[in-house]
Amino acid sequence: MKNSHSDDEIYDLWSMIEQVHSAVTLARDRELEPSGLSTIKAAALFIIDAIGTEATPAEISRWILRRPHSVSGLLDRMEKEGFVRKTKDLHRKNLVRVTITPQGRKAYNQSLKRKSISQIMATLTAEESQQLFSYMDRLRTKALKVAGINYKPPFPVSPSRSR
Repeated sequence: MKNSHSDDEIYDLWSMIEQVHSAVTLARDRELEPSGLSTIKAAALFIIDAIGTEATPAEISRWILRRPHSVSGLLDRMEKEGFVRKTKDLHRKNLVRVTITPQGRKAYNQSLKRKSISQIMATLTAEESQQLFSYMDRLRTKALKVAGINYKPPFPVSPSRSR
């Protein structure tokens, strides 16, 4: 599929996507600050909770599209802060399982209050949200292909899943 946009227009659009991501992350980080979490730590807790007892650093890295060593460092910090516990799998000694601690569960529950995200996303109508989701899904699919990643994260599902 060929488009008629110049390289500068494409770069400007990509820059806008990056700026939106950064601005939303800043707002979310400020909201999460009292719980001791950052946006990425809250995302990790969300994923660990969603995966359940099968959560491993490798699976978490696939869900959040981060390199395994980055997720490993994140989980090390989160373990030191008391949010998660890493344990060796009883059957496969080279496999590490990640679970949420009681302190992590409390922080996770606080992170489910997503007022900043709701305020920002309320700028769009329901129809605009669905259109944007569709566009972003197409861009993510192409980006994964260009990056040589043959795995599509199971989340997010769709903007209408909670309706």
